[in-house]
Amino acid sequence: MAAFPASGTDASEVLGRIEQLQHEDIGWRDGRAFAYVYHAGEALEELLQDAYLAGFSTNGLSPAAFPSLGRMERDVLEMVGDLLGCPAPAGSMTSGGSESILLAVKTARDALLASRPEVARPRVVLPVSAHPAFSKAAHLLGMTTTRVPVDPAGLRADPERMHRAVADDTALLVASAPSYPHGVVDPVADLAAVAGDHDVPLHVDACVGGMLLPFVRDLGRPVPAFDFTVAGVSSMSVDLHKFGYAAKGASLVLYRDPSYFAHQPFVFDDWSGGHYAAPNVAGTRPGGAIAAAWAALTHLGRKGYQDLTRRALAATDEIRAGIERIPGLQVLGAPDASLLAFGSAGPSLPAIVKDMRRRGWAMGLQGPPESIHLTVTAGHERVVDALLADLRSACSAEDTAPAERAPGYT
Repeated sequence: MAAFPASGTDASEVLGRIEQLQHEDIGWRDGRAFAYVYHAGEALEELLQDAYLAGFSTNGLSPAAFPSLGRMERDVLEMVGDLLGCPAPAGSMTSGGSESILLAVKTARDALLASRPEVARPRVVLPVSAHPAFSKAAHLLGMTTTRVPVDPAGLRADPERMHRAVADDTALLVASAPSYPHGVVDPVADLAAVAGDHDVPLHVDACVGGMLLPFVRDLGRPVPAFDFTVAGVSSMSVDLHKFGYAAKGASLVLYRDPSYFAHQPFVFDDWSGGHYAAPNVAGTRPGGAIAAAWAALTHLGRKGYQDLTRRALAATDEIRAGIERIPGLQVLGAPDASLLAFGSAGPSLPAIVKDMRRRGWAMGLQGPPESIHLTVTAGHERVVDALLADLRSACSAEDTAPAERAPGYT
């Protein structure tokens, strides 16, 4: 148990202790992590660190005090909105995908209750593959959810089943672009039609794909329609600290209609401190994350992101082909970008994850259906051969009996 220190510790010793504690962390700089970290190289990291330090002590809660942050946030919203078919979106920067999703769900709830206050527990209808953050948001906001089975072959949302799940108390429909578990884009256009039939807003969770799929499309690969170019999409969530390669934590929640976004902020003046207004869950908003996100987008530009995406896709293609050559393993569905999952008709997946962790790789066990998830980034291109060699060895090892289930990714 750590007691509060009686006296201070020399700065060099403090930093030494941190470095020592980090020795047990996964070797993400070496491309050994297939989640959690999105690393585009030392040069970009150095820029992000400098930009973060420039905003280190500033607070995005008050654009009046820090107009630089207000300008950078607006620039980021408009740059990403331009990528996604809505050049002048409403919305805000958040701390991460979970906060972006919570705010989108809160906005949908409050919009419904503004016109129908008699609804006791507004409902979110979403595919079973949608991120748990939606269920967490519903729990925190006093709502309920209906999770709908996906198409068992393609693992995408099933529009007909989603249609049947909509009830009078439904506040929001959800689509993923792509779904985190399997890397497939839901049929957003069809789900937008379902939403339109029921006069319910549609949220597209593009926390993973919002800064990936536009560049996949630029490179000439087929990408299903998923963004604001689909008329029925009301809001989107986009993480900048994933395939935007920005510093953590930086995400966006975007809205097509400013009048709909008006349901997001919290405004309060019934206390002794005067008028209080906050667009997000958090009050204090680290200026460093805003500055670093602005720096990443401005520095890389469209061409830079195309290059990073090209590298991520090349690594994904090699990994996918290598997995398919290992007896008993198969990639699930038809992934649309650089996330994938593979199952097994032979070797034990829990044992494979356990063996690969011993070899220094971080990959997550998930299901149903039971599978191993990989998020492949530009930084993984240099480890493809080593990954596949270790995976082949893990599949042929004697220790392939069912092991204790490894924790999945969050």
